[in-house]
Amino acid sequence: MKVAIIGANGKSGSNLVQEALKQGYDVTAIVRNKEYKNGDVKVVYKDIFELSKADLEGFDAVISAFAAWTPETFGLHKKVAKHLADALSGTKTRLLVIGGAGTLYVDDKQTMVMDTPSFPAGYMGVAKATAESFSELKGRSDVLWTYVSPAGDYDANGARTGKYVLGGDNLILNSKNESYISYADLALAVIDELKNGAFVQKRFTAVGERA
Repeated sequence: MKVAIIGANGKSGSNLVQEALKQGYDVTAIVRNKEYKNGDVKVVYKDIFELSKADLEGFDAVISAFAAWTPETFGLHKKVAKHLADALSGTKTRLLVIGGAGTLYVDDKQTMVMDTPSFPAGYMGVAKATAESFSELKGRSDVLWTYVSPAGDYDANGARTGKYVLGGDNLILNSKNESYISYADLALAVIDELKNGAFVQKRFTAVGERA
């Protein structure tokens, strides 16, 4: 299976590359930074918005680990989701987008994490931005999208335990009642989804244990 990983030079993207290689996939890293080097994968140096249908032809799956963390760039989340969905519209190529936890539901009234009193104000901007990207995908029936919501505590330094528990639209907790997962274990869940195909045109989340 041929897999393209956008933003392969970031923390999330690099874990996805590593896990995809571990599972034997043919990986292409798509990055804008010309300084990125990885001898284990093919590398395409291109801005996301320059990617065309032709660029993405031949891939079985495209995974976007794009992230923007400043108020000036928050709007790019939705634009990236739309651009990639448009490029893959009507094809059999899956589009998996790594988003945020803010839109997960915490109760049966569908109250979102980002709308709870304890949600940190400092994360509200990026939460709203990723919510817009999710909304963009949810409205599409012309592309095989999957939206991935990490746990609330998404740990870049956490270990790969090799285990995780999956959920759908609701916030789930681990055995210690924590919304936690390491980048490495989320990457495992995402790459496993390529073969499992359980969340086509759906969202999933995952939690893991602290090592």
